[in-house]
Amino acid sequence: MADTLKYLRIYFVTWNVATKYPDQDLHELLDINQIKKSGTWPDLYFVGLQEVKAQPQNMVMDMIFEDPWTKVFREVLKNYDYVKVRTQRLQGLVLNAFCLRKHITHLRLMEAQYTRTGCGGMWGNKGAVSIRLNMYGINMCVVNTHLTPHDHLLAERVVEYNTILKSHSFTHSDTSKILFHDYVFWIGDLNFRLHGEDLTAVEINSLVKKNQLKPLLARDQLKMVMEKGEAFTELNENPITFKPTYKYEFASQEFDLKRRPSWTDRILYRVNADIYDDVKLNVTQHNYKSHPSYVLSDHKPVTAEFDIIIRPGVEDHGVEFQPLSSWFIDEENSVSYRLLGDARPASGDWVGLFHNEFSSLDEYIVYEYVGRGKSSPLPFEPDAITERIYFSDTALRMPGMYRLVYVAQRGNLIGILGVSPPFPGHHRPT
Repeated sequence: MADTLKYLRIYFVTWNVATKYPDQDLHELLDINQIKKSGTWPDLYFVGLQEVKAQPQNMVMDMIFEDPWTKVFREVLKNYDYVKVRTQRLQGLVLNAFCLRKHITHLRLMEAQYTRTGCGGMWGNKGAVSIRLNMYGINMCVVNTHLTPHDHLLAERVVEYNTILKSHSFTHSDTSKILFHDYVFWIGDLNFRLHGEDLTAVEINSLVKKNQLKPLLARDQLKMVMEKGEAFTELNENPITFKPTYKYEFASQEFDLKRRPSWTDRILYRVNADIYDDVKLNVTQHNYKSHPSYVLSDHKPVTAEFDIIIRPGVEDHGVEFQPLSSWFIDEENSVSYRLLGDARPASGDWVGLFHNEFSSLDEYIVYEYVGRGKSSPLPFEPDAITERIYFSDTALRMPGMYRLVYVAQRGNLIGILGVSPPFPGHHRPT
């Protein structure tokens, strides 16, 4: 696949859901019907949410169980063969990464992080969550942010952006900071408003109704701080052609004029084009739009779709599972696999047992750490390592179709090195 694939298509969603529950169908937001017509499915979806209902007393539970929004996005996308590969949450901030199943064995060095900026960094009601990963020879970082609100607190938003850049860090030394990545996508409720108190909410509303967006966008605080070099200068944003995304009356497409309408919800990007000798990296943005039909929040969701150039010649070395005819219920079962190329096992690696149509990497039934079996080189491939791993007689309890997934876990870094072909689990014939 890496020999023919030239780019990845990535679809981004950002939405401040105002602590509401997901009561509207999400197909239009994810552009499912249009994508069906075109036949070109995104390779990755990143869904960034703000103000997902979070109670301080439930924070531990929130970290263990999926929030309702993550669950409903996963339920929609699993019908189109997407797997949720990572979630990061900080109170009301949630970022989810969904990957087409055919690509998951090319995911490497996935890591999630967060930075609190609320109450001077003491509280996570504002801040950033991120997911970074390597895939087909390139790396990317996606940051979902919720910055300080209100028209007059522009300086605080600038400080928070720079705080996130400075304090947000990752394990891998080459990409320890956000901007060190080949591709950066920065999404969220950035809360930038329109400069100047001389323009009232009623006047803004009147200009929007006349579709006179240009004079309003000339007052956009985010563009101002970018031009001054104060914040977000390192990133790019495509022209905005949609109406302000905040603040709306609930269950309505009319502005709530207690606040001045503004473009708080944004999607920006950065590409470090000349990192590699063999390819010039590039981003092509296909669309940038809001979705006014969604009325459960006082914000409208915003989406954007990109193609990013990858490195076709880079080989992903992983794990190849031996095909299995079947496993037996209430018996010890095992599988052998070989590590290809320069792939090597580590003490944190594990193999998980999943249902065949699993829709999240969190859905393992049981897992075993590698290293219980003996390792030996294959006689016809002396550079390869073959191992066998055993699962206890309590691992498989129900008949059905299953898969095994080899997860390379090195501290905070996770990669998917291999997925077995599906195999049946059943009682041994008597």
